[in-house]
Amino acid sequence: MIKYGMEGKWGVISGGTSGIGLAVARNLVREGATVCLVGRDAEKGQKALAELESGEGEALYVQADLSTLEGCRKVAETVGKDGKKLDFLVNSAGLYQEKTLQDITEDDYNRLMDGNVKSTLFLTQQLLPHFADEGPSIVNIASDAALEGNYGCSLYAAAKGAVVAFTRALALDLAPWIRVNCVCPGDVDTPLVQKQLEEGGYSLESMASVYPLGRIGRPEEVAHVICSILSPLNGFMTGSIVPVDGGLTAK
Repeated sequence: MIKYGMEGKWGVISGGTSGIGLAVARNLVREGATVCLVGRDAEKGQKALAELESGEGEALYVQADLSTLEGCRKVAETVGKDGKKLDFLVNSAGLYQEKTLQDITEDDYNRLMDGNVKSTLFLTQQLLPHFADEGPSIVNIASDAALEGNYGCSLYAAAKGAVVAFTRALALDLAPWIRVNCVCPGDVDTPLVQKQLEEGGYSLESMASVYPLGRIGRPEEVAHVICSILSPLNGFMTGSIVPVDGGLTAK
């Protein structure tokens, strides 16, 4: 088992009840960290907690809608109750949508921006007073779409591009106190991508065909990179934008 130096650490993972967020939680709890999973679906939250029971660490779940400031405040109030300071935050919650510009509505804009940008910004803001004085780390999750143009998802690309810009600016604002980095995954085999395939009417094979490695990613592959960046062993890294995309943006 890979050791990330996270034993005894305490932190929050938004979108932590499935996909990449849950894979990160799995790694950290296995090593002995305590994680607070945040998500909107209580049933998924309880299933995630049951899956994490066998680790050396612990997990708890907070039901909250992070597209609202009220939801972000709820998380901060919960994790701040015992006074224990946070060592890490993974902003993994997000929404995807494929629509051409001609079809995008104001409701689409609000939903995508609130679900991807507002949630990242205000959860970070509300948790800021609860971070440890030494060595904390934040990893934001964006997308390959934030780094290059993708067909049919200009609004999603704009939202994730904002997360990248936010990461760079926040890394400067919070240095040398908190390290802030961003991971930009390509398509990963998660419930979000399965929904994308169903709604888009195309196949996994066609999605995989655009990747130099010939396949889409696995949640545990992205989770490994995130945990490595969170690790105190990686203490000289901040303001970095890291693609994990099977070579997609290398073209």
